[in-house]
Amino acid sequence: MELLDGKKISNQIKEEITAEVVKMKERKEKVPHLAAVLVGSDGASMTYVNAKVKACEKIGFNSTLIELPEYTSEEELLEKINELNTNDDIDGFIVQLPLPDQIDEQKILMAIDTDKDVDGFHPTNVGKMALDLPTFLPATPYGIMELLERYQVETSGKNVVVLGRSHIVGRPMSILMSQKRKAGDATVTVVHSRSKDLKEITKRADIVVAAIGISEFLTGDMVKEDVVVIDVGITRVPDQTKKNGYRLAGDVDFESVSKKASFITPVPGGVGPMTIAMLLKNTLLARERHISKKK
Repeated sequence: MELLDGKKISNQIKEEITAEVVKMKERKEKVPHLAAVLVGSDGASMTYVNAKVKACEKIGFNSTLIELPEYTSEEELLEKINELNTNDDIDGFIVQLPLPDQIDEQKILMAIDTDKDVDGFHPTNVGKMALDLPTFLPATPYGIMELLERYQVETSGKNVVVLGRSHIVGRPMSILMSQKRKAGDATVTVVHSRSKDLKEITKRADIVVAAIGISEFLTGDMVKEDVVVIDVGITRVPDQTKKNGYRLAGDVDFESVSKKASFITPVPGGVGPMTIAMLLKNTLLARERHISKKK
């Protein structure tokens, strides 16, 4: 069994991007600028956004964090997005989800300039991804594809089962894995909590992407020998033996599944760091687009 070490690979990607930024500075060119909008004070969201801002600083990007109160109206947030869309200094930006109940997430995502949508959530960019056209790929699926590619995990002709059908991970993963690309060319089945004979389906899988949002859902008796397992989930599970009173668990029961797996991602340190690395990669692409539009 080999760990798919997202922390190690994400650091490699950051080093590659840092080298690009150094060259930009030597040529006295504008470095990429990523902005993040955070509405409210959700603990997990604040942690994610701060990690993204720190990553920007580490590799030499400019970054802006816009913190808005929980009671921000939809209209006020749309105004802020319009400001970011028209600000020439900002190459890309993200609006951290989830948003408070008074705000329609879909309306917000639709308002983001498609050339600054470094999260890859705008329907135009999702459509381009589905048609295999150049675009921003959603950061988490993009990170998984990169992880499989850099570890040279064979995917061509393999039977892939994606657990979960979210717009953020499940559906994009099913599209990317079926496309003609280095980490792709697979036969993909998407299952979810309502799927029948789930265990029989996962037991036939060569590769399982677990993104169902239920901690330790995938167990050893649900997979075959030498399976490749990508664990996207992360949940705080109460654990009184830990100093902070909880442990982090994925959607995979690591102990039982790792005994059968040929490759498996750990939680934490697997998919999470890759998500941030690919967001930075998308911001680099946004900067290139920004410059080419000006020419």
